[in-house]
Amino acid sequence: MTENARRRSATRFVAAAAIAFGLAAGSYGIAAAASGTNSTGTDTTAQSNPAAAPDSNNPWGGQRSDETLLTGDTLAKVTAAAKAKVPNATIVRVETDADGHAAYEAHIVKADGTPATVYVDKQFNVVSVETR
Repeated sequence: MTENARRRSATRFVAAAAIAFGLAAGSYGIAAAASGTNSTGTDTTAQSNPAAAPDSNNPWGGQRSDETLLTGDTLAKVTAAAKAKVPNATIVRVETDADGHAAYEAHIVKADGTPATVYVDKQFNVVSVETR
């Protein structure tokens, strides 16, 4: 086999391997997206599909497109207000409130397993708690 033939053969092998890898990785990505899980196996249906319907694991449904997840100091203050109002609750999601109840809302699960939403105003005072 000549040197040119070896190079062409090696190039073809590398190209075929790259195509096979790309197809496998793409197929995995499509399957993971369709199943609603990420690479760690965590359910992302509500996170990636804002129109996801409420279910027993997420009674509020997915995040709405007209609401924004909170970050930083605002997240910390709304979380603290919600936990002070409903001790031992688990925080599920904290975001702006587009329904007009308050400036912010914290979706929680009470210690007894009851889902609820804590509404918090711009001064970080709890306005109300709505149990689902």
